[in-house]
Amino acid sequence: MGARHDDLHEDGRGCIDLTRRRLMCCAAASLGAIGTSVLFKGAEGSAWAGPDLVAIEGFSPSGQSQGVSQLPKIVRTEAQWRQQLSPESFDVTRRAGTEVPFTGSLLNQHAAGLFTCICCQTALFNSHTKYESGTGWPSFWQTISKYNVVDHQDNSLSMHRTEVSCRRCDAHLGHVFDDGPKPTGLRYCMNSAALQFVAAA
Repeated sequence: MGARHDDLHEDGRGCIDLTRRRLMCCAAASLGAIGTSVLFKGAEGSAWAGPDLVAIEGFSPSGQSQGVSQLPKIVRTEAQWRQQLSPESFDVTRRAGTEVPFTGSLLNQHAAGLFTCICCQTALFNSHTKYESGTGWPSFWQTISKYNVVDHQDNSLSMHRTEVSCRRCDAHLGHVFDDGPKPTGLRYCMNSAALQFVAAA
């Protein structure tokens, strides 16, 4: 694509001036990217969060929406995740593992409150949507917010399933099936090792 006429001078130095402009633009863009990365790193402490932003809906412990905010996506190294999580939680959330059924610590948790991501504390489920599915894993008929989770097709193990992940940190949570109760008909079959319970205030 050619240079604009007003970028060139009639004395023949237009190429030099255009090159200088491009260099200045590149330098400014690089400084801006560095500044943005530092800002996000500071916001997440020792965790590295890249420049990508995601829309996340915040909630109070009682389940009241605090609105949707643009937050930096959380990315950590394998070593950092291992330091933060138990071996089982690391295997489930970062390696898409599955806990043994009927062994999860939150299977029989029936108190009022929120179930959040064990990796980044993003709210995922409200206790009033939890039900006994008989499968051996904590089950919910609805997520707390469409913003906070992501569905992916999972064709591993020669099966066709829908994987559920945390939108903010990509933690594997479990799978969703279409054999749940009304009103949604869905069963979000989650791993206790991927969740943390926060009691209602």
